[in-house]
Amino acid sequence: MLLVAMTVFTACTRKSADVERPKIVIGLVVDQMRWDYLYRYYDRYSNNGFKRLLRNGYDCRQTYINYLPSYTAPGHACIYTGSVPAIHGIAGNEWIDNISGRHTYCVADTAVRSVGGDTGSHESMSPANLLTTTVTDELRLATNFRSRVYGVSLKDRSSILPAGHLANGAYWYSEKNGNFVSSTYYKNPNPAWLQAFNARRDGDRLVKEGWSLLYDASTYSQSTADSTGYEGPFKWEKAPVFPRRFDTLKDEARYSLLKSLPAGNTLTLMLAKACLEGENLGKEEYTDFLAISLSATDYIGHRFAPNSMEMEDTYLRLDKEIAD
Repeated sequence: MLLVAMTVFTACTRKSADVERPKIVIGLVVDQMRWDYLYRYYDRYSNNGFKRLLRNGYDCRQTYINYLPSYTAPGHACIYTGSVPAIHGIAGNEWIDNISGRHTYCVADTAVRSVGGDTGSHESMSPANLLTTTVTDELRLATNFRSRVYGVSLKDRSSILPAGHLANGAYWYSEKNGNFVSSTYYKNPNPAWLQAFNARRDGDRLVKEGWSLLYDASTYSQSTADSTGYEGPFKWEKAPVFPRRFDTLKDEARYSLLKSLPAGNTLTLMLAKACLEGENLGKEEYTDFLAISLSATDYIGHRFAPNSMEMEDTYLRLDKEIAD
């Protein structure tokens, strides 16, 4: 299940007789966020995070899209196309092609090359398999390509599919080198601001800081015990308990681990801010669109389950970051 927040920032610079256009739209998808997380942890949220979205936004409680399977790729495609897998073509994260009989990854594209990451097929990505347009595509078309559209996420499919066919850029995380990467499908896949962001190695720093609970363990009243039989410890742990230390891990182990920590959300939002500033989004005449998908919540949910302390801590941290 995915929680979606669309935030519109408007600055009226035209005459009152003109149609007022937002300067930028932020599409924020929280991967695997169940609706009840809005209320389960409500008393612990700050005033300017999830509570602000509920209080000052439109709380749409019946926005169901009847589709299966509930995987990342078809979910994001449904949200941004308003369609279903039978029409938009993203039938799963991967599938067997009926014509060729070959295994197909949802955003794999042999016609493009990876930029900044692994040269293998798993990072040669584009939206070529998406059969319909997205709301971001329609925005580009409606403004004669003057609006700018970017997608950012840890997962390739979660940045590429929301950004659509006509995006200016899409960036995703590489476990091979700890950088955010792209492909030759996009006109400028490795801009200077992205190179500077990757050079800072913020992901390394965040992982080395480890993972301790944000508050005292006794206050996590909506969670089960710190260690239960259905939680999946990291392979070097004897038990899945706090605090976690990762400062002695080797590089590739750190790169892979990041996506299963709240730090993965932190780094994604840092990249989103770098993209906003680097591309000067929301500063021109036409509406820009930044599609952000937070994937760490999905990986953490799979490993530790919905009622774990890890999940509660993740959402308390995410609430603060949304407020920021």
